[in-house]
Amino acid sequence: MNSIKAIFKKQLKDTYKNMVVLIQFFLFPVVAWVMTEMVAKSDENIPNTMFVTMMAAIFAGMGLIPLVASIIAEDRERKSLRFLVMAGVKSGAYLLGVGSVILLVSILPAFAFSFIAGYAGREFWLFTAVIMSGVAASILIGATVGIVSKNQQAATGLAMPIAMVLGFGPMIAPFNETVARIFHPFYTMQFTVVVESTYTYAWQPFAIIWANVAVLTVLFIIAYAVKGLRG
Repeated sequence: MNSIKAIFKKQLKDTYKNMVVLIQFFLFPVVAWVMTEMVAKSDENIPNTMFVTMMAAIFAGMGLIPLVASIIAEDRERKSLRFLVMAGVKSGAYLLGVGSVILLVSILPAFAFSFIAGYAGREFWLFTAVIMSGVAASILIGATVGIVSKNQQAATGLAMPIAMVLGFGPMIAPFNETVARIFHPFYTMQFTVVVESTYTYAWQPFAIIWANVAVLTVLFIIAYAVKGLRG
């Protein structure tokens, strides 16, 4: 528990000092609001939730994966991770310490997306929970990429293609059935699915997202065990 608190405090300070990172967290909700107000609400053929679900998928997928990968890779590059492992910090404690900061900062953008979409009550909390579940999955991908990368530059180079596929895939899916079928098992697609299902079968998107999380957790643990000491 003490190790988690120490990592959490360190990462919170680093995140607070980096204004570029903080702006990134709120950029996507702003874009969603502008597109919803200026485009969706003026065109009856476009659902008011369309740009919100798109931007939420890009935020949770494309935005966070390179960010987390860069954070982890920086710890390895500075040899911080080597010292943590030598001090007996387990993979779960390290991930919780770093990941909980990202989760904490992501709560406000998740609330913003749900508000912009016009949700209230159960729908508000359900859509927020879907976004936060997606954030958890992206943290795991970013952490795994950061662990296996040699340095920050390599981490960003590897994370960006993964992030772009996961972020932009759901944007193409509504216009192409083949793409929709391919991306259906991926967590970023579930933001759209949970909206289209009108919350009747909301457990299905959550089941898919948390199946993603379970697989990604195993991959991170393996990557940490293999590469952690080489930081």
